[in-house]
Amino acid sequence: MTTFHENLQKYADLAVKVGVNIQKGQTLVVNAPLTSADFVRRIAESAYDAGAKNVHVEWNDETLTRIKYEKAPDEAFKEFPMWKAKGFEELAENDAAFLSIVSSNPDLLKGIDPERISNASKTAGKALEKYRDYIMSDHNSWSVVAVPSKQWAAKVFPDSPEDKQEELLWGAIFDATRVSTGDPVQAWKEHSANLEQKVDYLNEKHYSKLHYRAPGTDLTIELPEAHQWVGGISENVKGDHFVANMPTEEVFTIPHKHGVNGVVTSTKPLSYGGTVIEEFSLTFEGGRIVKAEAKSGDETLQHLLDTDEGARYLGEVALVPHDSPISNVDTIFFNTLFDENASNHLAIGNAYSFCLEGGKNMSKEELEAAGANESVTHVDFMIGSEEMDIDGIKSDGTSEPVFRNGNWAF
Repeated sequence: MTTFHENLQKYADLAVKVGVNIQKGQTLVVNAPLTSADFVRRIAESAYDAGAKNVHVEWNDETLTRIKYEKAPDEAFKEFPMWKAKGFEELAENDAAFLSIVSSNPDLLKGIDPERISNASKTAGKALEKYRDYIMSDHNSWSVVAVPSKQWAAKVFPDSPEDKQEELLWGAIFDATRVSTGDPVQAWKEHSANLEQKVDYLNEKHYSKLHYRAPGTDLTIELPEAHQWVGGISENVKGDHFVANMPTEEVFTIPHKHGVNGVVTSTKPLSYGGTVIEEFSLTFEGGRIVKAEAKSGDETLQHLLDTDEGARYLGEVALVPHDSPISNVDTIFFNTLFDENASNHLAIGNAYSFCLEGGKNMSKEELEAAGANESVTHVDFMIGSEEMDIDGIKSDGTSEPVFRNGNWAF
């Protein structure tokens, strides 16, 4: 029987060798919470064993984050350390790979003034814009993985004994990332090949629109002429492969900024900015969100949509079958990395330029002309369920089933 520590090492190796796919002589930048120190040390060992030149770790601490939001003056949230922003730009320019380890407490900033959270998000987004452009265009290899924290595990498994909650979350993470299999690297190769089949089918169909129907949802999304579907394995500017999200069950593309019309209703809570937004609906006209309502977290939602003009438009459309490994666990993770891979989802904000043919080499003006949205934010939210149907509409107006009852129809 595989021990926890053996699985932990497999997970670290998977993040390094498949996630960012570190190359010899390359620098690895790790963004991580202090609570993940043991896992980060394993990441560093695995990266150096794979030939990494340097492993640079940027630590963060949720307790300090909460203290700042409670006690710092308002102007503190309108400043960002530009030396850090410039440092990330320089690392990206010099071909570094970036691994983010998430472990957020979904309720970290509960009770904090949403305007403070919004100001901090806007300021960081603007300061890190150039760095974000490298990531959003897949110029560099990057990946996101998760480790449990006490607070996150308690949120996901509130009815389990306190001393078992983190263990249960670790088990769910190992299952979702295929670490629990005998050979996770091979399992990911097979999984990526399956996603590639869906990508090839959708790219061959080249639908001009998608029409979503479900309780509370009747939405039409126009796709740019030059759109292309992607999923599973990504490729950086040097041709090296990587997996941006672990886990991932999605195939996704770019919506036309001005081609979204109708109403969509969320089906899972959205953990954003240390608060949870629940049961919300968005109304679109000409691509723009003209109405937004949430049962809880409404003020945070409104501030998110006011981040900048691009935050009222979509930047991503992603397809995930309801019958998928994470969805079948039937657990709300309160973490977008997992919840988005259990559900069809959309993202407001910035678009991925690599979802356009030739997009990686387009200027901002060319991207805009092709229908891509620009924003300092990119936030996924979940809309899928077993009751969702999606039709693909061709340029001649004919319609074909893409999803029926929440699952692939082909």
